[in-house]
Amino acid sequence: MSQNPEMSGKTEFDSSVTTCGNCRTPMPVGLRFCRNCGFRLGEGPAEYTETVRFKDGKAGANQQPFAPNYAAPIASSATRAFGKPRKRMSGMSWMFIGLLVFFLAAAAFTAIVTPMRPNAPSISVPDKPRVYFGVNDFEDGEGGATFRNVEPPGGPADKAGLIGGDIITSFDGHPVKDEDEMSELMENIPAGKEVEVIYLRDGEQKTTKLVPIAENDFERLEREFDDRAGGHGRFGFDDDDTERVPIPGTKIFGVRVDDISPNYPADMAGIKKGDIVIEFDGVPIRTPRELSARVKRAVPYNTIKVVVMRETEKIEIPVKMGKQ
Repeated sequence: MSQNPEMSGKTEFDSSVTTCGNCRTPMPVGLRFCRNCGFRLGEGPAEYTETVRFKDGKAGANQQPFAPNYAAPIASSATRAFGKPRKRMSGMSWMFIGLLVFFLAAAAFTAIVTPMRPNAPSISVPDKPRVYFGVNDFEDGEGGATFRNVEPPGGPADKAGLIGGDIITSFDGHPVKDEDEMSELMENIPAGKEVEVIYLRDGEQKTTKLVPIAENDFERLEREFDDRAGGHGRFGFDDDDTERVPIPGTKIFGVRVDDISPNYPADMAGIKKGDIVIEFDGVPIRTPRELSARVKRAVPYNTIKVVVMRETEKIEIPVKMGKQ
């Protein structure tokens, strides 16, 4: 160990001794804390000052100086730069992350393995074959289910003698109150079964027999009518300018024609604007759609009888049909 310069009378640098930057007390070079004031080398007095411990939370004569832990590591550069050390995640956080990873792995495994499994046989219930009544469509009527026209020619409703405007009140022994009940009953009737139909026409109750047909038979009848060799009839009026109207003093409805085309069969036969058609070729006419359907099915160049109401007069007029 080097001699003290004051004792030897010489000024000499000793490399094994250094001086505390805070209290200027000599201390060995390898020591990181000043044993006199607790100053940590490499820091400054603003960061490390003497700490006093107070007994019972009060300052007084029993104050004890803070004894530094010389074995504690020096603060890292990151701690000195940012003040507080980085917080560690809690156990609950790690548990949550673990569960998340588990479920993601399970989902990925399922997505990979599922396509590798053989497809399980699917059980399918075959739809009931649809049957056809032979009308355009059902809708609610007064006390039952009605429709606007029968189609095609030769279909079940046509053979049963029904016409557009009839109100079905009973089907196969079951009462019918609206379109929904009628459609439900049709779903449970097999093709080819004869059923009793009770309906109202002009306020009178009537009964007929009807045999619903399968879809292929219905489509065949439609094709045969559309492709009829003789073509389809032409009357000479605007289908869009007609109206269903009641006949005063009766329970009958007819179809008023308000636009007669000049030089066409109706005009040449003497049908006038405002005439109300109540019968066409022997068939009662109660809806505009039924009148249009009957005109189309008439054989071109044949003469048919048309019954109209002109004001209060009932007139029968023969009309030679044209061709569409």
